[in-house]
Amino acid sequence: MISCPHAVNTIAAVLLIVCSCTVPVKRNEPPDTKKAATNAAIIKKPSSSFSDTIVIDSKAAVFYSPDSLQMVKIKAVNEKQTFAMLTHDCFYQMQNARTVLKENWPGIKIVEASKARYLLFIKADKSRLCIDLNEKNDICGLFLFDREKAPVLADMPNINTVLGFYFKQ
Repeated sequence: MISCPHAVNTIAAVLLIVCSCTVPVKRNEPPDTKKAATNAAIIKKPSSSFSDTIVIDSKAAVFYSPDSLQMVKIKAVNEKQTFAMLTHDCFYQMQNARTVLKENWPGIKIVEASKARYLLFIKADKSRLCIDLNEKNDICGLFLFDREKAPVLADMPNINTVLGFYFKQ
């Protein structure tokens, strides 16, 4: 029999560690190829039905969204729930951003771009920057422009903060 109390404590500690460290072995199952293929597929936003250019040469907030034919194509390449989530997010984020602009930044012109492919920004120094909306994989978005700086794609969920940083600095 063990008479040393330290030995008993040591044995108890070892047994506790051994019992608590047993991890059940997980069987190796073949990967779900359908799920892997879906996750691997990168869906690119379909091209615009238009090739028009909107010229922006004043302080502005430019909202872009797909045209009706482009929206049909976007719906066709997305699952029903994904499409519903995308359109819901765009609607509410854009609605909120418009409200914030009208209430807090009334001097900023709001431009809607749904029937154009290109946005041509002309700065005060006459330099130009053209943005191809086909290259933007989000179905909607907001560019801020003040003529002194390059236009910036705004983070619409944080519109209050973004407007202050962009237009005040």
